[in-house]
Amino acid sequence: MDSSPQGITPLRQRMIDDMRMRKLADKTQHHYIRAVRQFAGFLRRSPDSASVEDLRRYQLHLVDHGTSPISLNAAITGLKFFFEVTLDQGELMAKMQPVRVPHTLPVVLSRDEVARLIAAARNLKHQTALSVAYGTGLRASEVVALKVGDIDSDRMTLRIEQGKGRKDRYAMLPPLLLERLRTWWRVARAQGKMLDGGWLFPGLNPIESLTTRQLNRAVHAAALTAGIDKRVSMHTLRHSFATHLLEQKVDIRVIQVLLGHKKLETTALYAQVATDLLREVISPLERLPAA
Repeated sequence: MDSSPQGITPLRQRMIDDMRMRKLADKTQHHYIRAVRQFAGFLRRSPDSASVEDLRRYQLHLVDHGTSPISLNAAITGLKFFFEVTLDQGELMAKMQPVRVPHTLPVVLSRDEVARLIAAARNLKHQTALSVAYGTGLRASEVVALKVGDIDSDRMTLRIEQGKGRKDRYAMLPPLLLERLRTWWRVARAQGKMLDGGWLFPGLNPIESLTTRQLNRAVHAAALTAGIDKRVSMHTLRHSFATHLLEQKVDIRVIQVLLGHKKLETTALYAQVATDLLREVISPLERLPAA
């Protein structure tokens, strides 16, 4: 499948149309196209000529080259769409099976580390964006998508439009965070960086928003400055938000709503990293009678 805009093949265009018909997110479409393009590169011919054995060899190729389970499953998902939907030949995927992803616990910062991280951000915009991520539990993509009009100071909420799963929801707006947002708004307006009704966190060009990549670079730089040696990303602040709420005895179903999780099982993961709760549990060893 030709990847150049000037040379889109009929096959690739058909796949794009199939994804558009199903209203798949732009990011999903990009990943699916890349999965098929990389398979075609391995095959060295058009992917619609592939056999069951070709697909089996490709999965072995990915495994042998150290592809992570998450990336491997993503490739399989993209190819599955291509063969099942675009080619109507789902039987070709018979030998290509997803692999189990190892269960890992999320990295969580202490409250002191969060405070140091935010303070270490190099400018007010980044400090405020990190405060939003930790203070509300929003994903990085949801933080950069915020607009000034999404702040409702009367109801003390933030409106999240079309978050993950294309769902709207409301996030909490703590008083301290509202103060920080107002400070940032005044500074940004005075500097001409924020347009009326525009992005809450604009990029260098106020017409465009800050990107998730820029925000992740900012949090990595802040972690380095703050001397935090844990593996920190924007999502670490979301994990820390949920874990700290659980340690504050907030009902897990409330946390589920705040995070926008579809399943309670996803939120329940944080019970495994809430160390304050673990310290409160009395081991049965302590209850043994004295020998």
